[in-house]
Amino acid sequence: MKQFTYTITDPLGIHARPAGLLAKVAKGFGDTVVTVTKDGTTVKASQLMKLMGLGVKQGNVVTVAAEGPAEEEAIAAVEEFFRTNL
Repeated sequence: MKQFTYTITDPLGIHARPAGLLAKVAKGFGDTVVTVTKDGTTVKASQLMKLMGLGVKQGNVVTVAAEGPAEEEAIAAVEEFFRTNL
């Protein structure tokens, strides 16, 4: 399993647009599961409504993990997404 922590800088946090894009990125790695954890609650990044349900706001710290056959590629892609969009 590969993971990283990230502090959200987007003023709106993880809202509908970036959540949808993140879910799309996460789904692109087949059997590799990408998760986002905030305050002890973990959801799959590919599940849009659960991801938005975390209520991630600016300044929150999240942990993103990838586990599976493409975890190296998945964690690199998701980390780049967070830096660019969140």
